[in-house]
Amino acid sequence: MPANELNPLYRTLVGFDRIANLMDQAARLDAAPGYPPFNVEQIGEDEFRIELAVAGFSQDDLTIEFKQNSLVVTGQRKQPETPRNFLHRGIAERGFERRFGLADHVRVSAAKLEHGLLTIHLVRELPELLKPRKIEISGVTPGASRPKAKVVETSAANDEIEAA
Repeated sequence: MPANELNPLYRTLVGFDRIANLMDQAARLDAAPGYPPFNVEQIGEDEFRIELAVAGFSQDDLTIEFKQNSLVVTGQRKQPETPRNFLHRGIAERGFERRFGLADHVRVSAAKLEHGLLTIHLVRELPELLKPRKIEISGVTPGASRPKAKVVETSAANDEIEAA
């Protein structure tokens, strides 16, 4: 979607320019070629897995880089020392660059290469300030200074995270 189609929205939304950039980036990512094939799977509420079929690539041929909410997986095979004479060549051995847009607070927790599948584990970790919590409500007497808000309880999900 061209950016100029969103101009009416830009006039009425303030501070949402990052969303427009993400939409432009998503449109470019969607137009990426289909090599190598991949899966994106949600394996928990805050856990994800990306699998890329990278048969023929070794660990030394692959790089994974995370920057500015973008995960970039690159594969570059080294040229063989001796030339090969193929009668049929059906296995793609070309280099690639695959990009994935990641939400805020998502980080790569692990990556492994096994049986031609590169598996990248992702985890969403919300900072303490963004986690839900209950705030105590107190009355204010006339002439008294305002009391500060006090956290009285965090959500059960937060307690599980803190206990882990």
